[in-house]
Amino acid sequence: MTKKDIEFFQNLVGKENVYDDKAHLLAYSYDATKNRYEPDAVIFPRDENDVSNILKYCNKNKIVITPRGAGSGFTGGALPANGGIMLCFEKHMNKILEIDMQNMVARVQPGVINRDLQNAVEEVGLFYPPDPASQDYSTLGGNVSENAGGMRAAKYGITKDFVMALRAVLPNGEIIRAGKKTIKDVAGYNIAGILIASEGTLAVITEITLKLLAKPALTKTAMGVFNSVEDAMNAVFKTMASGVTPVAMEFLDNLSIRAVEEKFHKGLPVNAGAILICDVDGDIDIELDMQLEKIKKGFSENGCTNFVIAKDKNEANDLWFARRNASQSITIYGSKKLNEDITVPRSKLPEVLQGITEISKKYGVKIPCFGHTGDGNVHVNVMVDGSNEEELKKGHDAIVEVFKLAVKLEGTLSGEHGIGLSKAPFMDIAFSKAEMELFRSIKKAFDPNNILNPGKMGL
Repeated sequence: MTKKDIEFFQNLVGKENVYDDKAHLLAYSYDATKNRYEPDAVIFPRDENDVSNILKYCNKNKIVITPRGAGSGFTGGALPANGGIMLCFEKHMNKILEIDMQNMVARVQPGVINRDLQNAVEEVGLFYPPDPASQDYSTLGGNVSENAGGMRAAKYGITKDFVMALRAVLPNGEIIRAGKKTIKDVAGYNIAGILIASEGTLAVITEITLKLLAKPALTKTAMGVFNSVEDAMNAVFKTMASGVTPVAMEFLDNLSIRAVEEKFHKGLPVNAGAILICDVDGDIDIELDMQLEKIKKGFSENGCTNFVIAKDKNEANDLWFARRNASQSITIYGSKKLNEDITVPRSKLPEVLQGITEISKKYGVKIPCFGHTGDGNVHVNVMVDGSNEEELKKGHDAIVEVFKLAVKLEGTLSGEHGIGLSKAPFMDIAFSKAEMELFRSIKKAFDPNNILNPGKMGL
């Protein structure tokens, strides 16, 4: 970028919204991967028209743009790997535009924090279920771009299940509307569906219309203890196939349990092969009790040795403590965590966990696992010494085998973190040449000059 380019953007959106000083370039050079790529400039658009004019200029002058929410992603989706402009929405485009009580939808700008929307709609008795672990700071624009999930996905689904419509700006500056506020809409191609999980490679999202639900009045929490992780995984899919759908069904394997206990001393069952923690919700106690009774029966028939129901919110928080703190606890096993989030059909959970155990033994690395077993999403954490090159290579080789195992079991490379830069080299494990060419054709149709987030997802 040239000085002339910077001056154009300053005149367009104001000097207070364009930065090319070292402090800003460093501050916006990284995400949760800890990898760093400095942009050439950081720009905060004030509205959709600013976005349109910025993209129009960049498309004409072949300047690369990376859209950014909160930079909380784990795969480098918002890293400016090719320099150019970091387009940020946190400063201005961060407003809840409407909560429509009659139609039970919300319209928001991309910079709105997930938790802020949850709080706002719950104040009026409504409910926005998608709850990624980063909900306190991740933005809804980022959630849509990565198709974020969360613990409540087992019952309610993920971000894509709540996006009704989008407004977005194409690389040439044209503004489009994809989808409607209506429940039914079969007119035209599902462009909103294509933009969801596209990681900012096709268009820049400027407005999101989200479906809301009525908030359930009650929630209850329970935990099951199992002798083996295979028993726990069998309990997951067999229990859910019996007709009960918990809000969340989360698990920790033995390594994760031991790590949390070593770090926090919570009295966890360190000899257990795995624990399952679940939530149920509804509007009357008897409804919740019936769900928990079904879950207890399913667990007991599949090797559960102890089933505990929280008596109140404090006890529920204690049961959830281990799951919420698993990620930070497992660092006792190594200074470097290679964190992946494969997903398989629920019935394949026992097989995938058994396979991961074998991979762990083959490469001599610890692989603690935890995650959202209610939707088949396993967080696989290969722990290595980050200063040991040989061990790092073993860890990366183990990850490749984990990816191949997931795909072999009809699963996917990522359930919620996305592909970004980190997983781009492994796309050919999951997709054929014809499928990758189709992706590239879609990218070219939207972005012929390749200015939007190039290189992400292997495109």
